[in-house]
Amino acid sequence: MTLPNSEPTAPPPPQSTPEEQAELREQERKQKQTTAAVAAGVVVFLALLILAVYALLQPATPTDKIRDIFIIVVALETLVIGVALVVLIVQLASLINLLQNEVRPILKAASETINTLRGTAEFLSEEAVEPVVKLSGYLAGLNRMLELMGVKKK
Repeated sequence: MTLPNSEPTAPPPPQSTPEEQAELREQERKQKQTTAAVAAGVVVFLALLILAVYALLQPATPTDKIRDIFIIVVALETLVIGVALVVLIVQLASLINLLQNEVRPILKAASETINTLRGTAEFLSEEAVEPVVKLSGYLAGLNRMLELMGVKKK
């Protein structure tokens, strides 16, 4: 019976060692550093973008040369992206090959092993456990009969 005001208490959290606490602090510090670096990078990028737009709006800026350089940069970037896509397709083909030629046979062997274990368990149940249970039942019945006849004491 529980009291009306009693609530189940949760087990206390496990105590962490000083090494674990130091590791957690180190992870938090690295996470904060990464966040600060990303924020600083975004701010610098935005400042450079604003500076570039301001410089391009000046009347003496040779925008045709900048346009040509930008087109070359975009073409090189497209080439890099194409190479990255080829590498991605090769890696995907490698993954498919791995799944078909290595993982599937492992799963098949594991399935065969499980089926063999299932058969072994059924065999042991029928051939070893079942006769022992029957014999135990017969002996318990014989023991009780002898007790009732007064031949054996309880």
